[in-house]
Amino acid sequence: MKNVSSISTLLFVVITGFALAFALSSDLSSSASQTIVFVFMLLGILVGWATKVADQWNRAIVLRLGKFHMLRGPGIFFIIPVIDTIPYWIDVRVISTSFKAEKTLTKDTVPVDVDAVLFWKVVDPKKAALDVADYYSAISWASQTALRDVIGKTMLADMLEGRDKMSALLQIIIDERTEPWGINVISVEVKDVLIPQGLEAAMSMQAQAERERQARVILGDSERQIADMFNEASKSYADNPTAFHLRAMNMLYEGLKTNSTIVIVPSTAVESMGLGAITGTIALTKAIQEEKVI
Repeated sequence: MKNVSSISTLLFVVITGFALAFALSSDLSSSASQTIVFVFMLLGILVGWATKVADQWNRAIVLRLGKFHMLRGPGIFFIIPVIDTIPYWIDVRVISTSFKAEKTLTKDTVPVDVDAVLFWKVVDPKKAALDVADYYSAISWASQTALRDVIGKTMLADMLEGRDKMSALLQIIIDERTEPWGINVISVEVKDVLIPQGLEAAMSMQAQAERERQARVILGDSERQIADMFNEASKSYADNPTAFHLRAMNMLYEGLKTNSTIVIVPSTAVESMGLGAITGTIALTKAIQEEKVI
């Protein structure tokens, strides 16, 4: 690591410089001075080798003669050269890993491609270093197999509508598999679910047909309500012919007044609405036209 190498170099330079200054200032012979300088250089190498620094987010696994000795960090610490080794530096920050399943069959035998993201962190560095050879690849494979298992047990409609439920189920399954490795799964987010284009077009047509069916049902219900209202209105006019006559005259007047100069009214309608003879209707039309001119 960069900080470790820089500190080791600094210690080596300081000790070597101190040895050279001591040898030059003393009255020792040349061979004795060289021996002192060599000893101090060797001491500087050992001290620099023994000095280690772990970042705030790192933990060092220290093995002594091949056996687990201690977990060190963050900060500066020392080991015994040759006897102690550090095979792993474990990152304890939250890590994101993307994984996906391609051409995986759902419960209703539909091939889908699913992309997801896993958020996890190491909570026990000792287990992560000693109980699994490569926890990064182990998490990736565990996530992919869990995703395939969940897809195979889920209907396509449930998968498209309930991504949150699928993500929660994946989190539980993956966390159970990685817990013995000292890893905690924080969350799983399903990003996208891709289905074949032919099936996508068929589902689009199905959705359009469903919307059209709903529109026709609403229109039919509206017509039924309008018919009921007309039925209630006819009952009111049946006992009051004067009101019926006034309503008919008002409808005819409004029709002529707005945008029409000629209105065709069946003779039977004229008689039933009590509008009088045809000449009366013509006279009403002329009166309305004269009113517009004025």
